[in-house]
Amino acid sequence: MVARLDHITVVASSLETGSAYVEAALGVPPGAGRAHPGMATHNLLLALGPTVYLEVISQDPRAAAVARPRWFGLDQALPGSSARLAAWVASTDDIVGTVVPELGDVETMRRETHTWKMTVRADGSVPLDGAAPLLIQRSSIGHPAAALPQRGLVLQRLRIRHPAPAQVLALFAQIGLDSQPAVTVMPGNECSLVAEIQTPVGLRELGEA
Repeated sequence: MVARLDHITVVASSLETGSAYVEAALGVPPGAGRAHPGMATHNLLLALGPTVYLEVISQDPRAAAVARPRWFGLDQALPGSSARLAAWVASTDDIVGTVVPELGDVETMRRETHTWKMTVRADGSVPLDGAAPLLIQRSSIGHPAAALPQRGLVLQRLRIRHPAPAQVLALFAQIGLDSQPAVTVMPGNECSLVAEIQTPVGLRELGEA
């Protein structure tokens, strides 16, 4: 049972706000993404290597209303609020055997003819305020990042601060988290995420320590 960092997620009040946030930090804007009708959300994507990517996600104003909380805490992303690196997702080949209660329930997600399984908390919040990942099990062969344009960006490390780092590390052990790319946990007054990303002009950071 192994889980690996799959992608990092910037939560934004709009895709335009999230794209500007990413471009200001990394010098490269994210590209086209897709819609998630079951969650009334949509996203933009940016490759961070062949097996990792960055996602900007926001409420989709064109989507039909859904009778459930949106994932990634997006119902709390008020219009005009700042974008932030708020969550991350880890992939596994056995989501049912890997999942622990803090991560939520396993649901089957659908978009057109594509399906995948993902953990979602009932209230739409992110696990441990974002320190712990959502889990995903993909049904297709090949990672989405490999199909994205490679812009010379590579995720080197995800730094996490949390008031209870031992609890976070214990959960990592439960899901068998692999360390590539590196994920480190340090004590902090509140949860925060910082991604260290190698870019064509040097190492940049996304997020707030």
